[in-house]
Amino acid sequence: MSSEVVLYLTRYGYLALFLVVFLQELGVPNPVTNEFVLLLAGYLAFEGVLNLWAAILTAVAADCLGTIVLYVIFYRAGGYFMAHRPKWFPIRPDHVERLASTISKRRLWGIYVGRLIPFLRGYASVAAGLVSIRPQVFIPAVVISAITWSGGYVVAGRLLGPYWEQVAKRIGGVESVVLVLVLVLLTTVAVRAILSARRARV
Repeated sequence: MSSEVVLYLTRYGYLALFLVVFLQELGVPNPVTNEFVLLLAGYLAFEGVLNLWAAILTAVAADCLGTIVLYVIFYRAGGYFMAHRPKWFPIRPDHVERLASTISKRRLWGIYVGRLIPFLRGYASVAAGLVSIRPQVFIPAVVISAITWSGGYVVAGRLLGPYWEQVAKRIGGVESVVLVLVLVLLTTVAVRAILSARRARV
């Protein structure tokens, strides 16, 4: 566990949480993953350093705003940027093309699922901007995915609070993927239940 991150988040609280999540959603490199920061925010809520609902709101807002800014950039000037792409830019055109094809077909659900896949989250925003997915389709999908992803990780950190020391030592790629799959599964079940309830009312 990075003591510097813990100190930074403890000292600056919601501002630190917002900035770290926002910048990483923009694609700014960060030595500490968003998943760890979000779990840590949940743990600090367990410890009483942060308020759980305020931490969730901060994380979701930062996720949404960072993603939307990235989307707007590529919605407005993506074609020119990709044509003159700097060599250091981490997003490869072939990745974007594959995601853009999926998003174009599935639209809201394509964006939502893309935003829940580690390492492809930023690609989904770029691809949506490049294929000019309408804001009224993109933004709701982003809000739902931010609640699922960022909000879900904060809640998970709160629930894992009593076991934080053990969890912090074992956090890695496999654990993150498993947690994401659990969150996606829970969200899918919840969405299906809501849709079923609506159909029953009609």
